[in-house]
Amino acid sequence: MNKTIYIMDTTLRDGEQTSGVSFSHTEKLSVARVLLDEVKVDRLEVASARVSKGEFAGAKKILEWAAGHGHLDKIEILGFVDGKISLDWINEVGGKVINLLCKGSYKHVTEQLRKSPEQHIADIKNSVTYAREIGISVNVYLEDWSNGMRNSKEYVFELIDGLKNETINRFMLPDTLGVLSPDETFEFCKEVVNKYPELNFDFHAHNDYDLAVANVYQAIKAGVDCVHTTINGLGERAGNAPLSSVIGMVLDQLRYNMNVNESKLNKASKLVESFSGIRIPANKPLIGEYVFTQCSGVHADGDNKNQLYFNELLPERFGRKRKYALGKTSGRANIKKNLEELGISLSEEALKTVTQRIIELGDKKETVTLEDLPYIVSDVLQYEAIQQHIRVENYFISHAKDLKPSATVSIRIDDDVYESSSPGDGQYDAFMNALKRIYFNLNRPFPQLVDYVVAIPPGGRTDALVETVITWRMDREFKTRGLNTDQTSAAIEATEKMLNIIEAD
Repeated sequence: MNKTIYIMDTTLRDGEQTSGVSFSHTEKLSVARVLLDEVKVDRLEVASARVSKGEFAGAKKILEWAAGHGHLDKIEILGFVDGKISLDWINEVGGKVINLLCKGSYKHVTEQLRKSPEQHIADIKNSVTYAREIGISVNVYLEDWSNGMRNSKEYVFELIDGLKNETINRFMLPDTLGVLSPDETFEFCKEVVNKYPELNFDFHAHNDYDLAVANVYQAIKAGVDCVHTTINGLGERAGNAPLSSVIGMVLDQLRYNMNVNESKLNKASKLVESFSGIRIPANKPLIGEYVFTQCSGVHADGDNKNQLYFNELLPERFGRKRKYALGKTSGRANIKKNLEELGISLSEEALKTVTQRIIELGDKKETVTLEDLPYIVSDVLQYEAIQQHIRVENYFISHAKDLKPSATVSIRIDDDVYESSSPGDGQYDAFMNALKRIYFNLNRPFPQLVDYVVAIPPGGRTDALVETVITWRMDREFKTRGLNTDQTSAAIEATEKMLNIIEAD
């Protein structure tokens, strides 16, 4: 635990290269403040020099805030080997650190810049000298370093040899195209770290093969002490190493120290999700909606007995809470966990009935939520209290444009089945008209519908349950409730309860 791993987060620079993502000045400042003041990352890359007037204004806003809050040396800006242009841009905006983009492979230097290695090294040295003159610190990105190590290792070492005695704080080793395997990452990082023990190295991973976090792991194992991340893994193409996953991996797998406050991760992730418009996958480690949700009743039972299904990734560490999903795989242990949270206590028989009802609903909808649960309990307990003499056996309701809805209804009264059809002004009205015909033919009394209220449980979702509460009058007023994923079905359930109540009367 003696070694400390540092984070340079580049959400506001490399993360903004995600297709369709562009943060406003205010959004950039908000993210910067959360990352530095609350998550407490060590460094923050916030912009690229020369890109636009908007980039200039956004960087200036962040740097003005950073200057007043002791963070100025933590703010970094990507710049280019372009003489004085990038450095003057950074100086004008108030920046104190440049991440100088150099060419880390022979192919890039000769084919993109069309220069020799010697010319490129001379140009970099000129930029470093000028940066020193105007008081700007320098880190260097060795762009395409991974391919450089694969295909032109002698060039990579020539470049580092040419710059190692310059006033450069850190040499940043990017897997620019996301091509490295974990084995290669370890091998290449180890070779560089061992060859230059006096230099400081960062590793910058891309996720094209879904190996970014694994490669970060191997880079750290090889001796690199600073890694680059983005919130939610934003970045060009498949993105970068997600800040959340890297923190979990370093603390729990490698057992190294970090300066970050992991309890603020969820806040930062939700903020960037909102600003970027890029949704967090529900199963994304540490920050996804469902990653601290147990679905299996067996798991909830094990957690009740001795936290048998817990690991070190406790949700409270990351500003989250453990949940127990309600659905078709739920057991009574899941239901009990949620009822305890709501302060509801049920008998074993009632719990069994509620569990069965949730399993039935889980077959019809994606998720039964905690907010749905009181409605389900109320519905089940009321239903159990009513003697079941009458049951709606079947119904068929049709509704087409410019045609009146129609319904065919079949009900069972004790051992006898009755059927009727009728049109109506709406689907439920057609159902009621068919039902009234049956009761009229049987010379049975039928109550008056006084009020009809539809509600969705709080925290409603597009697949939320619908509760229909109907008020009836026949000698007295009374209410019945129906609960279903479909409004008409919920109303029919409430009506079936009404039929049994008047039958009992």
